[in-house]
Amino acid sequence: MKNRLKVLRAENGYTQEDLADIIGVSRQTINAIEKEKFDPSLPTAFRISKLFKQPIEAIFQFED
Repeated sequence: MKNRLKVLRAENGYTQEDLADIIGVSRQTINAIEKEKFDPSLPTAFRISKLFKQPIEAIFQFED
């Protein structure tokens, strides 16, 4: 799944550790999501969406 997480995180001045603490996951999880090695759970995607005030579809793009 493609995503804009790294860009949004940087634009808002968060480190991976900051973002992980805010949404309740590990820094390694944030790193894996940003590198598109791991898709976030639905609750995690919702937390990210709420934090950045954007629809989930604006952050994550599913590819067949």
